[in-house]
Amino acid sequence: MSKKNNQNEDYTMDIINETDNFAVWRSQEEDGKLFHVELGSITLHLDDEEWLEFVELIQGAALN
Repeated sequence: MSKKNNQNEDYTMDIINETDNFAVWRSQEEDGKLFHVELGSITLHLDDEEWLEFVELIQGAALN
């Protein structure tokens, strides 16, 4: 899916996964990938390193 950012430049939006209430998608930025985690009215914007740490956090929480 292609969208326009605030500077009216095209970028690609790759939806990774979504449910009725949440979504995770990825965009390619000038300095790398950016992951967007939409949690209702809150969106987290994570770079590659932060994304990996976030995934580790959620996986660990799911085990408890």
